[in-house]
Amino acid sequence: MKGDTMNLTRRTALAGVAAVAASTGLAACATAGGDDGDKVKQGDTSAENPLGVSAEAALEVVIFKGGYGDQYAIDAGTSLKQKFPKVAVDHKGIQGVGEVLQPRFVADSPPDVVDNSGAGRLDLATLVSAGKLTDLTSLLDAPSLDDPGKKVRDTLMPGVIEDGTFDGKPLVLNYSSVLWGVWYSKSLFAKHGWTFPKTWDEMLTLNDEIKKAGLHPWTWQGKYPEYLNDPLVSLAAKAGGFDLVKSIDNLQPGAWQSPAMLAAAEAIYQLAVRGHIMPGSEGLSHTEAQNAWCKGQVAFIPCGSWLEGEQQAVTPAGFDMVMGTVPALTGSDKLPNGAVMAASSESFIVPAKAKNVPGGLEFLRHLFSQKVARGFAETAKALPVVAGATDGLNLSSGLGSVAEAVKAAGPNVFSYKFRTWYAPLSKALDDATGELATKRINPQQWAGRVQKAADAVAKDSSIVKHQR
Repeated sequence: MKGDTMNLTRRTALAGVAAVAASTGLAACATAGGDDGDKVKQGDTSAENPLGVSAEAALEVVIFKGGYGDQYAIDAGTSLKQKFPKVAVDHKGIQGVGEVLQPRFVADSPPDVVDNSGAGRLDLATLVSAGKLTDLTSLLDAPSLDDPGKKVRDTLMPGVIEDGTFDGKPLVLNYSSVLWGVWYSKSLFAKHGWTFPKTWDEMLTLNDEIKKAGLHPWTWQGKYPEYLNDPLVSLAAKAGGFDLVKSIDNLQPGAWQSPAMLAAAEAIYQLAVRGHIMPGSEGLSHTEAQNAWCKGQVAFIPCGSWLEGEQQAVTPAGFDMVMGTVPALTGSDKLPNGAVMAASSESFIVPAKAKNVPGGLEFLRHLFSQKVARGFAETAKALPVVAGATDGLNLSSGLGSVAEAVKAAGPNVFSYKFRTWYAPLSKALDDATGELATKRINPQQWAGRVQKAADAVAKDSSIVKHQR
């Protein structure tokens, strides 16, 4: 399931209740005791061993095994063992990362590498403020595995390091380049002669045509309202521009009640008001909604670029799923049509209290190599953040559409950071959008509720604030 920038990290950035609960427990980390006596010391560094890996120390790697699977991480471990044959790599592919690892972070006995992703992941902002993460500067400045003449930092797509930087320190390294859009079946649209809409008015008009054809225009992953938030905040960003995005992240008063945000909420509300959403969608999990879409019951579903990989086991032959960028909201949007919400996701961390920090950093050096990243693109049907890793690949319909969207957007790529920074605000937004999509509240009430939550975060001195 999904992925969040650090929004991230969202293949699913569903912080939700689980993340809030995790933050409460992790707050104790700041005072929890730990014994560094059994930590692996950094070995001698050399051109062959730039991070000073102990050649015989064990390494524990915990990976979120969701829509992307974990084969790419297994490949990274295999690559590391080829270089250090005596290193025992203990690989664990799990779900519920927060539930499983929160007690270990509290006890200062975490794994050496963690893919902190998925629903209920550990609250990243709390990990950062509690000093629980290793500074990754030494990794970024190390020579890349593929070209010793290039540093690891020079092999990554623009913005990746920034996405994982907190107060000037790179603490997180995201693996997947994620875009958010509206998905549809290319073959279904060709069959009916439909064209993906360029504006929201065109979307509403097409939805009426789709209903006449006996299909539901939209569904959404109702148990996780964040999925519907993505087109909502995308519409707002297109209308209000980069200044609006920054005002939301910087908790500026009234930002959630701005004209652009209200118009975006109204746009999503119209899907419900006009009967364009499949009945019962609010009760569906992500897989249930996505499976209904794959069965041809529904024309559109909002999702991030992990969707193709997550659905590949159940997608019928010839479905040809593609992602369209969220249509323009108005005829006077500040960002051009084709602007897209994108960020790096799938958050990898090396805990500060890990036993084998050098080994964890070396694992990431292998993970971010061309060979492993290329395998990720092939198996996960997703874009890795390693530049050039997909060159020459025969891309699938979904991944190809995502790559085309990146190219078409050019510099008009935006992302929000409030989800990673402020879990309580994220939770309030999810709850409010769930109510909006079921017509239990209107756009003005939605904006008022979310603005109230943003103001509460801004006034809460116990929450560390960040600025863009």
